[in-house]
Amino acid sequence: MKTDEIRKMSDEDLVKKENELREEFGNLTFQHKIRPLEDTSRLKKIKKDIARIRTVTAEKGL
Repeated sequence: MKTDEIRKMSDEDLVKKENELREEFGNLTFQHKIRPLEDTSRLKKIKKDIARIRTVTAEKGL
């Protein structure tokens, strides 16, 4: 996700998207511990998306 896309999202959508990404990150981390993932870069992308969302919510003061 790009920062511009995140800034256009409503407050409710930001919270919902962050929760979805956190859940997906947890699942992928668990799967990676069991057996190596084919695309490990996905973990890094999810972490960055979560950080972007948290930054925008902090800017908005939520």
